[in-house]
Amino acid sequence: MRTQQSGFTLVEIAIVLVIIGLLLGGVLKGQELINSAKSKAVVSDFRNTATMIAAYQDRFRALPGDDKSASTHLPGGILVAADDIGNGNGTIDGAWNEIDGAKESARAWQHLRLANLASGSTAAPSVGDWEPKDAEGGRIGIQGTKPKGYTVGRLFVCQGNISGRIAQQTDTTMDDGKPNDGSVRVYPNQAAVNDLSAVDAIAVTLDESTLYVICTSF
Repeated sequence: MRTQQSGFTLVEIAIVLVIIGLLLGGVLKGQELINSAKSKAVVSDFRNTATMIAAYQDRFRALPGDDKSASTHLPGGILVAADDIGNGNGTIDGAWNEIDGAKESARAWQHLRLANLASGSTAAPSVGDWEPKDAEGGRIGIQGTKPKGYTVGRLFVCQGNISGRIAQQTDTTMDDGKPNDGSVRVYPNQAAVNDLSAVDAIAVTLDESTLYVICTSF
């Protein structure tokens, strides 16, 4: 007697392989769209932040956070203490990811919000969810001090917790694609290091799975 063996035909195997290929293609394409959307959001946050600061400066002839007449310019606010106003020296003092609410770089966001140029809490700066967040959950910050490597620029906007892939796409979109050159630069994502003037920009190819700080000058 013959023993009948059953199995998949070549046609069935081919169909399965085609289906698997379509599924993998869909997943990869979906991830590509997500990364593209995040990169566009990072670029948008950079440009929107610069636009808000320029609008504040145009309206009050002062920089947010550095505005020594903030209590006059922003009636109805809670600007009553000396820490609530700036020194008017023409730059935004403090680190981009400052947690000291008395520093100008932290107060800048309060001034922008009280001027109805940015959304969010107008309460005094505090650690936690008070700070604006970027597309990957990191802090969006402002500082007047030049991060290491920059030779020009008076205003610097930085975003933290940005993955290597998104940082590379952002740099390519806004600048020259080189993480340690041009107006867009990428730094190590060291939460303990506030002063980027002491940290070298990344000089090697960005790792997709590593988080970075990305800054741009305006």
